[in-house]
Amino acid sequence: MSGKSIGELRLRDKAEFAKTISETDIYLYAGVTGDFNPAHINEAYAKETFFKTRIAHGMLSAGFISMVIGTKLPGPGTIYLDQSLKFLAPVRIGDTITARVEVREIMTEKNKVRLGTECINQDGITVLEGEAIVSPPKPA
Repeated sequence: MSGKSIGELRLRDKAEFAKTISETDIYLYAGVTGDFNPAHINEAYAKETFFKTRIAHGMLSAGFISMVIGTKLPGPGTIYLDQSLKFLAPVRIGDTITARVEVREIMTEKNKVRLGTECINQDGITVLEGEAIVSPPKPA
C-alpha cells in the first residue's frame, strides 16, 4: 500500500479526518506521552483556569494532522520533514475536531510537498493552523 507520489499530487488536493474528543482520549494521550498537566486531567484544577474546564492536549489535535498526512494525503510511505503549528483556541471534551490538509506547493525536483494544515471544531472555529513539508512516497 502506497500513498500518492509527487507526480500524482495536484495543487489544492485536500483530505480530512474528524473525531469527537472523549475523556478517554485525553487520559490515553497523557499516559502515552507522560503529559499529566492538570489542565488536561484534573477538573478541580482546570475550573480555576482561564478555560474553566479541562482542555485536550494541543498535540492531540496535531496528531490528527499526522493521521491525514500518513494515511490519506499523500498517504502511506510519506515522510514528515517539518511542521509549524499555531494553537488558536482550546479543544474541550465533546468537541468534534476536523483535521484538514491541502497541497499548497509541489517541489518536484526535491520530491517535497508543502501542505496547509488546520484543525477546526464543530462550530467552525479554527483551533490549530500551520504548514507541513513532507516527502511523498516514490512511485511504485
